[in-house]
Amino acid sequence: MKKLDVVIPVYNEEKILAKSISELHSYLEKSMGHYDWRIVIADNASLDNTINVAKELSQTYSRVSHIHLDQKGRGRALRQAWMQSDADILTYMDVDLSTRLGAFPPLVQALSMGHDVATGTRLSKHSCTTRSFSREALSRGYNILVKLFLQTSFSDAQCGFKGITREAAAQLIPAIKDNGWFFDTELLTLAQKKGFRLYEIPVTWVEDPDSRVRIAKTIAQYIRDLFRLRIDLLRMR
Repeated sequence: MKKLDVVIPVYNEEKILAKSISELHSYLEKSMGHYDWRIVIADNASLDNTINVAKELSQTYSRVSHIHLDQKGRGRALRQAWMQSDADILTYMDVDLSTRLGAFPPLVQALSMGHDVATGTRLSKHSCTTRSFSREALSRGYNILVKLFLQTSFSDAQCGFKGITREAAAQLIPAIKDNGWFFDTELLTLAQKKGFRLYEIPVTWVEDPDSRVRIAKTIAQYIRDLFRLRIDLLRMR
């Protein structure tokens, strides 16, 4: 059996964590029995009761574990969870399960069948996305900028639904500088530029109305990160 980790990075998610882990655990039991899987809750410096909920879940379910980081950052949480894992396939998804779980077996299968990195895309013609017009426009605009700045071909840089093989992670993760939300874009860009085999999976995705992402601030940071990564890529050449 191949070992499979499903990492759930969390920050102040005490309200939905138990429900999401219960749903995910039930799905994996039914659909991923041919893998030796586990769920890893990666708490990055939550200020609420998230860590205690995570501890309770790890006691309730034998296949659920948790780690705690003293600093914020989704990328930082993924970096630590993935790099300390002994799993053959490393994945992650957002705690709100906005990406419907039916896309998970194809994502894992792609990595089992020879691809190095797999990612969900909300922008394929085969995807089904439910979200506000403003969020849709911002997402499409950002991905256009990614292609213009970085000369990439993947369609959706920021879908919170990704996987990587342990071998690819060992080479790519140390090269990623960002520890926040831009981690995803940097991962896919470096994977493509370094010749890793990248696979995109169309997904069904429903926007979480309780999303706490500060859009204007996040976009401004993304623009700075795009400039920084473009300079890094030019130096690599």
